[in-house]
Amino acid sequence: MAYTINDSCISCGLCASNCPVEAIAPGDDHYVIDADACIECGTCADNCPMEAIAQA
Repeated sequence: MAYTINDSCISCGLCASNCPVEAIAPGDDHYVIDADACIECGTCADNCPMEAIAQA
């Protein structure tokens, strides 16, 4: 399952800048992950200072 970003996201962009497949982009309220592009590597979750990213 792909990772998802919850409402704890502060839109710092660390997840997007560290994603090896560029599957993360700014959304309306916080960053969002394209489930079809996500390779489930976990790099985004490892770099999130708010722990706002988890596997769906």
